Amino acid sequence: MKSNETKVLVLDIDGTLTNSKKQITENTKKSIIHIMEEGHIVMLASGRPTPGMRKYEKELELEKYGGYLLSFNGARIINCRTGDIVFQKTLPPVILPGLYKFADENNCGLMTYLSDNIILGTRSDEYVELEAKINGMPIKEVANLLSFVDFEMNKCLMTAPIEKAPAFEEKLNEMYGDIISVYRSEPFFIEIMPKGVDKASSLNRMLAAVGLKRDNVICCGDGFNDMTMIRYAGIGVAMANAQEKVKQAADFITDSNDEDGIVKVIKKFILNES
Repeated sequence: MKSNETKVLVLDIDGTLTNSKKQITENTKKSIIHIMEEGHIVMLASGRPTPGMRKYEKELELEKYGGYLLSFNGARIINCRTGDIVFQKTLPPVILPGLYKFADENNCGLMTYLSDNIILGTRSDEYVELEAKINGMPIKEVANLLSFVDFEMNKCLMTAPIEKAPAFEEKLNEMYGDIISVYRSEPFFIEIMPKGVDKASSLNRMLAAVGLKRDNVICCGDGFNDMTMIRYAGIGVAMANAQEKVKQAADFITDSNDEDGIVKVIKKFILNES
């Protein structure tokens, strides 16, 4: 049975839309395109930079169907049909010297993004390499990050070993929590974001701009940075492979990303199939 109201399906990418091989399964892709053909809206919401989302935007034909990309954990939202930036917020430049000093003293990776490149201002590590691989973006190592950055930054990303990252996250919040947002998207990724920006707050702005209701939003995710939008949504969904805290925040737990968990969500909450 087709729903009469337009639904907005918001999907995290890694661990949610894609399986363990970073692929959208054929079954999941068909289901998503089917609901867009019926007039529902699909948004990809990720901590990834915008270029790191383009592959999936093309695969799901979001330009054709009028979808959206929420990148940098919400610091930028793009209308795929028009290419217009619906919303954008950037970091205060004043924080960069302190971030660089912290990363250098604690042997953390520190990167930001410019065009299609990852800009690395510190030594590389396995997590920096993972970020580059996930997004399909080359790493540009710069000798002096502070003098190189003369552009607006949507976010910085710090990397740290899993056992050290929680303490670093806490310390960075003590240092800068009044002017930026600091949280982990993965156990080893520390997101440095503009203050007041997360997936939920940016989604709220987008809905207001296009005249859609929060009650008709279904948000699906698996990571710490998905918790705000899962709590915000009319229906918040955690994947079976989600972090335990994410599951606790959700209204519904679907199958894992390797079991077409998104298909189950579409059938239950959009197509109203039992």
